[in-house]
Amino acid sequence: MNKKQPYMNVGAAILFVIFGLLFFVLLFRYFSIQITGEVGGQPLAAKAQQKYSREGIIQASRGDILDRNGEVVAEDTTSYNLIAILDKKMTTNPKKPNHVVNPSKTATELAKYINMDESEIYRRLTKKGRFQVEFGKAGRDISNQTKTKIEALHLPGITFTRDSKRFYPNGIFASHLVGYVEINKNKDGTYKKEKDGTYKPVGKMGIEKTLNDELTGKNGKINYASDLWGYILPDGKENITPAQNGNDVYITIDKKIQTFLEDAMDKVAKDYNPKKIIAIVADPKTGEILGMGQRPSFHPKTKEGIDKSWHNEAVETSFEPGSTMKIFTLAAAVQENVFNPNEKYQSGSYRVTPKDKPIHDHNGSGWGTITYLEGVQRSSNVAFAKIANEKLGFERFREYLSKFGFDKPTGIELPDEASGKIQFTYPIEKITTAYGQGTAITPIQQIQAATAIANDGRMLKPHVIKKIVNHDTDKTIKQFTPEVVSTPISAETAKKVRDYLETVVTSPKGTGTRYQIEGYSVAGKTGTANIPGPGAKYLKGANNYIFSFLGMAPKDDPKLIVYVAVQQPQLKENEMGQGAIPVSAIFNPVMQNSLHYLNIQPSKVEKAAVKKLANLKGQSVEDAVKNLKASGVETVLLGNGTKIVGQLPEAGITVLEGEKVILQTDGELTAPDMTGWSLRDVMKVANLAGLKLNSKGKGYVYQQNIKPKALLRNGDFLIVDLKTPEEQWEEAKKVSKNGQAKTEENKEDKIQD
Repeated sequence: MNKKQPYMNVGAAILFVIFGLLFFVLLFRYFSIQITGEVGGQPLAAKAQQKYSREGIIQASRGDILDRNGEVVAEDTTSYNLIAILDKKMTTNPKKPNHVVNPSKTATELAKYINMDESEIYRRLTKKGRFQVEFGKAGRDISNQTKTKIEALHLPGITFTRDSKRFYPNGIFASHLVGYVEINKNKDGTYKKEKDGTYKPVGKMGIEKTLNDELTGKNGKINYASDLWGYILPDGKENITPAQNGNDVYITIDKKIQTFLEDAMDKVAKDYNPKKIIAIVADPKTGEILGMGQRPSFHPKTKEGIDKSWHNEAVETSFEPGSTMKIFTLAAAVQENVFNPNEKYQSGSYRVTPKDKPIHDHNGSGWGTITYLEGVQRSSNVAFAKIANEKLGFERFREYLSKFGFDKPTGIELPDEASGKIQFTYPIEKITTAYGQGTAITPIQQIQAATAIANDGRMLKPHVIKKIVNHDTDKTIKQFTPEVVSTPISAETAKKVRDYLETVVTSPKGTGTRYQIEGYSVAGKTGTANIPGPGAKYLKGANNYIFSFLGMAPKDDPKLIVYVAVQQPQLKENEMGQGAIPVSAIFNPVMQNSLHYLNIQPSKVEKAAVKKLANLKGQSVEDAVKNLKASGVETVLLGNGTKIVGQLPEAGITVLEGEKVILQTDGELTAPDMTGWSLRDVMKVANLAGLKLNSKGKGYVYQQNIKPKALLRNGDFLIVDLKTPEEQWEEAKKVSKNGQAKTEENKEDKIQD
């Protein structure tokens, strides 16, 4: 026992030393942490802050795209993303699980509401080691209606995060101009998450692409103190960085005019199934594009149809324009005083040099010796070849091609604009350019050049953006104004050219007789362009052309320019070689309806003059009506007053045979029965009563939205349906047949009963 005592003392001493050293190490560590506040070079306060603070993202909205009148074209709307929680640790109460407990049942139910196979859903729900899973494209953009239905199933672990999606309320509506947005993707095709954990939509076409930076907002943040489970502490402070929403963009498109365009293109696409349709409506006074469309097109939300046409054909594609190019060759010749409409030449064929092959008029043989004006009307290739070579000279002609902007892009605010390709090396190329073959230009270049003809020599840059506005404050950030880019011709020349081009439409010899519009004078030029085929040859066949028309109205002071091109329509047997039929089926209704919508007064009414109207204001209703009836003038009263306070036509204006004189009284205004009225007379009522007039069809009033004798209020919409006498007769026949059929049905019903 005594021998063991020394060993015990030594062991105790060793243990004392070890524990003493540990105590001093812990003591040193304690004081070093207290003094420095760091462990392993990492600040403890920062670690605690990181553990018990949370950061949330405040999603910014993408700016709206609106038409010139503030009608929404594209906007962000609320959507939801489907998420499944797989981690069992999220469940604290087994009776109320917060994770997916039955993957099979959950997959079966979800497959009813999202576009994903049940097996794929099940595979995702059974992934091991995952806290949560998402469902790709099928689980994104869930509508509130679908979300409500899924929530009603009470599936454990199934939840949603709020998101936004791009909504295009008008569907197929200037789709290539407006564009679309898409979430950025990884190389494997999956959606790419940004650093803040959100998905970023990016514009991929049109305005959405060009102004992506303006439209894209900046996400905000919210920082807050939380407990271990992420809940905000009672006394926790929030630090909020607000989101900056994207700016709103007002485009120059007019929803009403664009709708006219879309409807007309739909009808022609259905009736003639062409390879392409391109159509543009522009304001020649400002350069603003009021309508732009094409077929094939696509739905910007679903992307249905986009595989058929990725490009904005009006801006990104150049092609041989055909005879619409003759407008500008003619303008150059008139400006240089070398065009004499009464001078004669030999039509048929023309050889620019002895070595070159002759070019021919489109009918092959020409029309003998005719005037140059008739050559314009008949769209004679020989006339314009001679003008370019013998009248203008090639050098001067080339200068005008630049003045009209055919050798450079217009600079319109749309992506990937193409430039014209002027073939002007050899003499044969120079004369074919004069009548629109060989050289390729874009439709938007033709619109820009046409503004010089319509706008008294001033050529305006085409615009599709009107203004950019702060989404939250409604403050205008940038306003776009008309921009004159060139003055290739004088106002006098522009007027003469319009006069000559009007005869293309009005002359029996003209190629544009199909483009006459009742009540309006139209100036324009037809085009029939060859389509290049294999082996540097043109396609053959009656339908293998691009048929087009570039026109403006009213001729004396054009308010609209409309360009329409239809490629390779499937014409009926009795329509072969008449490509103007499908083109006019777009141009005519779009031009006419747009002029009516803009309240542009008809420029000519072919009626016999009767007399000048006296000033009737201040007269009693009885006296005014009596005097007008004595003169054989039909009178219509607006209101039940006793005194005349307004009249149309105004005093001093010549009243035409069959024209109505509308008298406004000092009483309440009521709607007359306008059945059978001309649009001219309807406009008088709209002007006196302060109504907004919309019309469809042509001819005479068949229906009106405001019932006769109903009160008229300033600012109300007056909508009239016009039909020609032939259409009204056909309508009456249908009504009669339907009535007879109904009577027969009733008889049969009675027999069966």
